[in-house]
Amino acid sequence: MGPIQEQLAALRRRIARIDLKYAGPNAAPLPVRPQRPGRFIEELMSGEVVRTSHGEHFEAEKLWERHRRHGSVGISDLADLPEDLLDALSGGAIARSVPSKWAFLDTETTGLAGGTGTYAFLIGVGSIEAAGFRLRQFFMRDYGEEASVLARLAEHLAQFEVIITYNGKAYDQPLLETRFRMARARHPFERLEHLDLLFGARRLWKLRLDSCRLVDLEQQILGVERQGDLPGAMIPYYYFDYVRTQQALRIVPIFHHNAMDILSLACLTAIVPLAFRSPEQSGLRHGADLIGLARWLKPERPDDALRLLHQAVNLGLPDALLFPALWETGLMEKRLGRADQALAIFRELTECRNPFRARAFEELAKHFEHHSRDFPKALEMTRQGLALEESPQMRRREARLSARIARLSVRS
Repeated sequence: MGPIQEQLAALRRRIARIDLKYAGPNAAPLPVRPQRPGRFIEELMSGEVVRTSHGEHFEAEKLWERHRRHGSVGISDLADLPEDLLDALSGGAIARSVPSKWAFLDTETTGLAGGTGTYAFLIGVGSIEAAGFRLRQFFMRDYGEEASVLARLAEHLAQFEVIITYNGKAYDQPLLETRFRMARARHPFERLEHLDLLFGARRLWKLRLDSCRLVDLEQQILGVERQGDLPGAMIPYYYFDYVRTQQALRIVPIFHHNAMDILSLACLTAIVPLAFRSPEQSGLRHGADLIGLARWLKPERPDDALRLLHQAVNLGLPDALLFPALWETGLMEKRLGRADQALAIFRELTECRNPFRARAFEELAKHFEHHSRDFPKALEMTRQGLALEESPQMRRREARLSARIARLSVRS
């Protein structure tokens, strides 16, 4: 008998002695570890353990009834949103879709780097229905439950036409697509139109707010302040601790954080796309917000953009926004052939110190040279501009005008 066979035989004899020890009538029972309260997530959350062909995982569900509010938005308002609400903001990709076909998606992950080593351990999907706003959360209690979570997520998303996220095009969807590929499963996003609300929110509020993070918009726009919320940077560490200790009490705040993100995302969807669809119905009352919207509308809807710029100036703006807004307004008036309105704005910009003063003199010089044919006035405007800011182009204009005036003087 060789050395390996001898070792295997010895191992079999040892296992047999252990089996004999616990097989008798007086065998001592195996010790049972006492379970501490809150050990299992199903003891703390309203939900169930779901079994699929890929294993098990936990799902939680929550409903915000129609009569409730989330800051300035009523839950009942969500079901009444128009079918074409997302058309303008999506660039026509989502021309019509009923709100009940929108899935509001957000993930909680084991890190922000992405890649194959980052897991989406909690995936929340909110939806609008007649009863209110319903949230379904898919949670993997351990890494081995990922395939089961993804299978149920794909099944759940089959009822929707659109997914709405906040920074989801850059993060959530690519991460989930990677997880589906790692699980050797087909992801469900190919047939779903995707609206990332972050881009529209930045357009509206980046000039006024220091941050356009979802939690900041929740406070500044919806008027909601979270109590006892878990900072997003801490979420991966809380999950790692749960996986290590299996103490579910540590991760309950993550479920709440995810729920608030998705509810706020849904309520902001009642505000942001409406501004792009119908600026006059948006209810925007801050000049900075109107400027952001006007800049988005300018290429395709210049008349609407110009009206919003005038409205923003009339509402009152700090100098850092007022002078750029006046400059943009003057250029748009000129482009649309409204010379008198444009000249009035350029004159206004020449009357006080501002970053556009020299350029305003140049615009006046162009007008007097090419339209009014008032060469002395054009030369005066050119020299006033040069006194403020040296410019090769303006120097050439000065020389050209001086020569032209000299020739006219000789002829006369």
